[in-house]
Amino acid sequence: MAGMKLNTLIQVSAMLRLLLVFYGEWQDANMEVPYTDVDYLVFSDAAAMVAAGKSPFERSTYRYSPLLAFLLLPNCWVCRSWGKLVFSASDLLVGFFIDKILKLRGVPEKIRVWSVIAWLFNPFTFTIGTRGNCEPIVCAIILWIIICLMTGRILQGAFWYGLIVHFRIYPIIYSIPFVLVLSRQNLGQKAKFALTQWSSKPKPTPHKRTSLLSQIIALFTKQTLLFGIISGSVFAIWTLIFFYFYGWEFLNEALLYHLTRTDPRHNFSIYFYHIYLNHQKGFSIGEKIISFLPQLIVQLALVLKFAQDFPFCLFLQTVAFVAFNKVMTAQYFVWFFCLLPLILPWTRMKLKYKGLICIFVWVGSQIHWLMWAYLLEFKGKNVFLPLWIASLLFLVANTFAMLMVIKHHECSPVFVEGRKIE
Repeated sequence: MAGMKLNTLIQVSAMLRLLLVFYGEWQDANMEVPYTDVDYLVFSDAAAMVAAGKSPFERSTYRYSPLLAFLLLPNCWVCRSWGKLVFSASDLLVGFFIDKILKLRGVPEKIRVWSVIAWLFNPFTFTIGTRGNCEPIVCAIILWIIICLMTGRILQGAFWYGLIVHFRIYPIIYSIPFVLVLSRQNLGQKAKFALTQWSSKPKPTPHKRTSLLSQIIALFTKQTLLFGIISGSVFAIWTLIFFYFYGWEFLNEALLYHLTRTDPRHNFSIYFYHIYLNHQKGFSIGEKIISFLPQLIVQLALVLKFAQDFPFCLFLQTVAFVAFNKVMTAQYFVWFFCLLPLILPWTRMKLKYKGLICIFVWVGSQIHWLMWAYLLEFKGKNVFLPLWIASLLFLVANTFAMLMVIKHHECSPVFVEGRKIE
């Protein structure tokens, strides 16, 4: 498979996804357990509401931007699997973008192919889009923003960043590394910094020591201000448009809900058991702050340490954000799986032994959690405490895998400091 060209890989993976979409229709019609994600039914119903001239939020549990409902309008007119095809196409686009980013960094074709394979043929990823989950769209736009920043198209990157934060709020965590990277680029209209090229024998990168005050002042550059103003304006414009049409219901369901979300149902998060026990009486401000602090501290530490190697920084941020979140479901894993191929060429970790150990620990801890979840959900057994312990073990597994990746990663700032190209 490594000997294949990118176009062949895309064609094979496109056929795989198309077969899964058709298979999903058959399974939905003939088997007790459906293939299609329940969220896709919510998306489709919301699109039907919009087609009928109603608010998408009349569909209970629809908590996304109305843009998604408008995007899936052809579900009502053309084909009910339209959305799955769009999500799967976005999935393939991620493969193209992974290759593009690594090619810009001078990564050899053989390594690029393996990195693309890590996305296109990952069972977690090729089932997400075909089951009707919209996350591949988010992944594709995040990678396109990285390409824009790497190629000096800051205004375009800002536009897409504002749009995607409106569409799915979690990419807001990438704002600080984006600003830190842009603050180091004092670019003219036609100039951009040279990209650090991949090497089989990487050299250590020297770090300049500067005072905290000078670092803060350096953040306010033409590029950072433009990026902030444009992305903030795009976010605000889309939000105001839909607020005009759908009012506070839109604001509460599509945005504010995700900032205050607490899910009493069992999920991978270590907080689920506490939320389950105390959901009826609510949570104090102190409890909310305590649950948020670990996430904030880890995010800031990772950004300050790795921001200049920003694909690596974004990967670590996303893993940590998901691992410490108050709600964690399997679809969230796709958020960092799309960034994983971008760091593989710079890892010293071999798949044999250490790589397999990380995979075994991470997947094994999931299977262990799913075993208890099955006993709770399908057998009705009172296994909340063992399930919570399994969530703790899954957090340990995520932390272990993240530390192993950090230990074996060759940090490589994306831009060559002080060197520009016209």
